[in-house]
Amino acid sequence: MKILKCPINGPRPIQEFIFGGEYRPMPDPNNTSNETWADYVFNRAGEPGIKREWWYHLASGTWFIAEHDTVKDVFIKTYLLQNITEDE
Repeated sequence: MKILKCPINGPRPIQEFIFGGEYRPMPDPNNTSNETWADYVFNRAGEPGIKREWWYHLASGTWFIAEHDTVKDVFIKTYLLQNITEDE
């Protein structure tokens, strides 16, 4: 069974989670060109490697970030959004 660590409840079966897509910081809506918005909305980095992804834990109602190695299909770490620093 595949396990994912919820930052609130600890290790749980993957069936308790919903994948929410790649995490990407949103550009400033007041100072962004149309080209930058189009890139943000429509383009994703699809190459294999370590990705930051949104995940939702159904039991606790918690959205969080998981660092996922898509080559090995293993989760490296999980954390709440407020634990991301500005330079990441």
